Amino acid sequence: MKLKVELVKSPIGYKYDQRETLKALGLRKMHNVVVVEDTPTIRGMIRKVSHLLSVKAIHELLEK
Repeated sequence: MKLKVELVKSPIGYKYDQRETLKALGLRKMHNVVVVEDTPTIRGMIRKVSHLLSVKAIHELLEK
């Protein structure tokens, strides 16, 4: 399964490690969307900055 992750709130004013986590996810600007694999590592990163994100599951059957 894959996850569609969108940055919906600005990281300005939040801790440095949270901003770096967003960069590691590939989110640089507001309303950027990335599609990432659903792994425990990615889930942990999303959980750390969940207050800044919108996350939706993408089922692979729909992509084909």
